[in-house]
Amino acid sequence: MRALVTGATGFVGSHLVEALQNSSVEITALARSASRAADLAQREVRVVRGDLHDIAGLERAVRDQDVVYHVAGVVAARDEADFLRSNRDGTRNVLTAAEREGKPRFVLVSSLAAAGPAPRGAPLSGTEPPRPVTAYGRSKLAAEQVVRSSSLPWSIVRPPIVYGPRDREVLKVFRFARLGLAPVFGDGSQELSAVHAADLAQALLAVTKVQTTIGGIYHACHPQVFTSADLGQAVGAAMGRSVIRLRVPQTVGRALLAVTEASARLTRQVTILTTDKANEFFQPAWTGDPSPLTRDSGWRAQYDLSSGLADTYRWYRKAGWL
Repeated sequence: MRALVTGATGFVGSHLVEALQNSSVEITALARSASRAADLAQREVRVVRGDLHDIAGLERAVRDQDVVYHVAGVVAARDEADFLRSNRDGTRNVLTAAEREGKPRFVLVSSLAAAGPAPRGAPLSGTEPPRPVTAYGRSKLAAEQVVRSSSLPWSIVRPPIVYGPRDREVLKVFRFARLGLAPVFGDGSQELSAVHAADLAQALLAVTKVQTTIGGIYHACHPQVFTSADLGQAVGAAMGRSVIRLRVPQTVGRALLAVTEASARLTRQVTILTTDKANEFFQPAWTGDPSPLTRDSGWRAQYDLSSGLADTYRWYRKAGWL
């Protein structure tokens, strides 16, 4: 099998490349720079220079591919227009190139943010009307809508929190835990789902191995539901440390996020920590139900939160990140 991976140099994409190579798949990676893709080239991955708005590069990358895994996108942007340009318009460009070159399977790595928050105690199955609450979530939903209107055989995977080796977001929680602290927005009762990056990579492979997943929207996660307070405690346990829960009330949280957003604007940088992001931080639940994906593909997550965080911590220590 031949597969194109966009976003192969990123966190999720790198785990997908590993899983594909272990399955003897011939991989093409779309990369913006040779330096960022140097490791891929050394691992005998075919690298095509280009980005999501380089139509000629996209056409070279998708040529003769059996599967396109569209992982690339942005999680931080200056405004909603920038989110849409990358996540919606970039997806449309990849689809257009793929449609011109043949009829490969197309898998979009979306986000639970596209679906929106879940009610407490009721993880989302993928059939509910979406109600994203942030610009990022709306841009990912817009990308899904582009995919659903395509002529290609498509599947959409919406991961929740993704963690594991090479992740820099959950790393922040580990760094707080090293100080003995576990900050939580609100009272710590927000319900969450998560998936280890290696499990997510296997889910993406499983989706393309069967026909039953064509036209499906799936939540790839471990069935375990935990709270934001549980997450901090579990990170501390993985490190062998006791942590103190530090509650951040909504008024304080929004004020802090306004400061980080303003600081980023002054320095002409982008940050995930914005006032818009507060619309996610203070929801009752961000949970997904993986059983439809298990039913249609046979995939099951192997890492629960405890074993997944332990694996992640070992990698951080070995890599010198902690």
